[in-house]
Amino acid sequence: MPSDSSELTIGETARRTGVPASTLRYWEAAGLLAASERVGGKRRYKPQTLRQISLIVLMKHGGFTLAEIDIVLAGLSDRAPPPGIWRELAERKLPEVNRALAQATAVKKILEQGLRCDCLSVDDCLHQIDAGRPTANRTPAVRQRGTRPARPAA
Repeated sequence: MPSDSSELTIGETARRTGVPASTLRYWEAAGLLAASERVGGKRRYKPQTLRQISLIVLMKHGGFTLAEIDIVLAGLSDRAPPPGIWRELAERKLPEVNRALAQATAVKKILEQGLRCDCLSVDDCLHQIDAGRPTANRTPAVRQRGTRPARPAA
């Protein structure tokens, strides 16, 4: 049977998704990816598999276990609403995702304030962040790159 030119080898799939071939084989063995067709004994993936791999990667980054990802993938259908177990997982995971978003938002705020910061020490900066004050509260002195301004006299 000749290979469809749109099918991707495991190497090409790995390159396009950034997922190692060994991981793709593992996900296939675990049932997360449908068994790929073989041409001359080599795996061939359909282009739509790239989207499924992207979803798996996204969920892994979101803190989902492979077992949880399997539940999500099994619940996705064009023909029927998600089953109860899928809804239970979504209800359980949503607070975890919200906590992760809150933590990421806090880190983002610290980084954004750090970009505007002219504090002389990390402690000064953190005290101002804790107090809710902007860290760019002074006009920074012009200085050469790589040097620190002198501490103001107490």
